[in-house]
Amino acid sequence: MFEIYQLILYNTAMDKYIIAIGGGELRQKETLEIDKYIAELAKARAGERRAVALFIGTASHDFMPYYNTFHKTYTGELGLKTDCALTVFKEIDYEKLKGKFEKADMIYVGGGDTVFMLEHWKQTGLDKLILDAYERGVIISGLSAGAICWFEKMFTDSFIISGSDSEYRIHSALGVLSGGACPHYNERKDDFSKFSNEDKKGNWVLLDNLSAVVYKNGQLKEKLSAGGKVFEMTI
Repeated sequence: MFEIYQLILYNTAMDKYIIAIGGGELRQKETLEIDKYIAELAKARAGERRAVALFIGTASHDFMPYYNTFHKTYTGELGLKTDCALTVFKEIDYEKLKGKFEKADMIYVGGGDTVFMLEHWKQTGLDKLILDAYERGVIISGLSAGAICWFEKMFTDSFIISGSDSEYRIHSALGVLSGGACPHYNERKDDFSKFSNEDKKGNWVLLDNLSAVVYKNGQLKEKLSAGGKVFEMTI
């Protein structure tokens, strides 16, 4: 297990965290050691309260079995209270949604279609709620799409998912973190290598499945592994 318990020795609400997970099956508990790390940060932020974890499944079009798996892990295994932000197939009550973000100690963004997710966030104002939460010190985490969206650019299969292209692309992202990111690197290494150095110019974090990076106040703090590796590349 990671050295997570030392994290409770200070008030994490004073710092801003993003934990980006390269991939892995939450249902099969493949990322559980990384999830424990995230949960401990959330508990430290909550203090005497029971920590609240807010799941955002926009990238999977709010696929409810995904949330149910998240709930089983973060409540059943890790003891947090969970909630979800559903916005894809229902009319949004913005004030109610805002209230969920205000109660959250951590946010977990699930995998799926990253480009759809970012466009939907912008259209609905979810991006503002998420970024406001980050500025308040809410722990931000996510897997695959939920990992790469925070960077300036991302290596994404979104256009394959949507059927508009048959190839991976490098696409702009939120820009909270500098550089670019690639998830599932152990599966996509060959595809990533096909892109020219001009296309890939800059700093990259390349995340295998079962690996993660922890950013604290915008700076890479540490790398986590539940079996996968993290690579850094500068072009």
